[in-house]
Amino acid sequence: MPALSRRDWFRACATWPLVAGVPVLAAHQRGARQRTAPVPIQPPWTIGPFTRELRGRPILTPRVETRFMCPAGHREVNWEEKDVFNPAAVVRGGLVHLLYRAQDSVGRPSGTSRIGLATSRDGLQFERRATPVLYPDNDALRPFEWEGGCEDPRVVETADGRYVLTYTAYDGKTARLCIATSTDLVTWTKHGLAFAKAGGGRYRDLWSKSGAIVCEPRGGRPVAARIDGRYWMYWGDTDIFVATSDDLLEWTPLERAPGAGELAANHSTLFTALAPRARRFDSALVEPGPPPMLTAHGILLLYNGANKQQSGDPQLPDMAYSGGQALFDPQAPGALIGRTTEPFISVRTAHEITGQVGNVCFVEGLVHFKGRWLLYYGMGDSRIGVASAPAGAAAPGRSSGR
Repeated sequence: MPALSRRDWFRACATWPLVAGVPVLAAHQRGARQRTAPVPIQPPWTIGPFTRELRGRPILTPRVETRFMCPAGHREVNWEEKDVFNPAAVVRGGLVHLLYRAQDSVGRPSGTSRIGLATSRDGLQFERRATPVLYPDNDALRPFEWEGGCEDPRVVETADGRYVLTYTAYDGKTARLCIATSTDLVTWTKHGLAFAKAGGGRYRDLWSKSGAIVCEPRGGRPVAARIDGRYWMYWGDTDIFVATSDDLLEWTPLERAPGAGELAANHSTLFTALAPRARRFDSALVEPGPPPMLTAHGILLLYNGANKQQSGDPQLPDMAYSGGQALFDPQAPGALIGRTTEPFISVRTAHEITGQVGNVCFVEGLVHFKGRWLLYYGMGDSRIGVASAPAGAAAPGRSSGR
């Protein structure tokens, strides 16, 4: 999500194959799930409807008892005492693994962020590691990560069993999209800025966030997919842009031809795949959610949209974050095929309405697990929730004839 300076700026401007084994709720648990909202009619290519699990209660909340010796700050910190939110998700060894963002209360500007790891046998009850797995260190990335930290992870697998993580390095002024890899989700190798070499270095210091790499199902795993010989990624937290890569480590943003006078006015020439729209829940900004999937219908992207109440949806609070879904052409991943007109999840519970940033449902992790979809999302930028959906929607696989 945008850092506070970006949010302030906006305010000022205003299936996987069906698998048996869905758990049956015990009598005392029936009714424990809660609809996300009055369910709008969604196109057949979408996933849903989603239902909040655990009556909308968080699955992860901040805790004060876990301490970590921060190598960059040379001090011990309660590394997840302030907020936990915006998780990536993947299934490994029959367990759901969450890579989640946690903040302490001492780092500037609003707490240093680190990435923690939690695991679950049922996708609802999680056990956390006592220390973070990705964090600012005294390494080559320190100038970019300190002391805002490592934010908002998203993860995909590779065909050879590695994990590729996109995350945001934040130095307190500029957000920069970065890449890390791992074989076990615990030990990570940082590969630096995603756009460091693109365009002769002119994107090195570009504000960049939220990299969601296109994947496809292989043996029940979401594996990074090559399309026309390249990997593709949706990214950005104003509009949604597109980038490509040959190796998943170094990325090049797609550009469009500039219009008359744009170069002289220093306008962006980034190619926009998805933009905000008036009178809708996503009128202020759009931002990728979980890694998009190649399905029988096209490339399905779950995304986040923020509302500008004056010109957007008057029924939603100003700058409220909700989830939408968009479909892109797998032959031309920047070409939009379809887009939902209403959010499939929007702020409703007290945990989503209040937090360090209120009125936020921020979708970021999605897995197919035990016969259903599990969607993990940030609640008010302070806690983590989960919603589930039937497994029958958005059948996996490349579109016919593609």
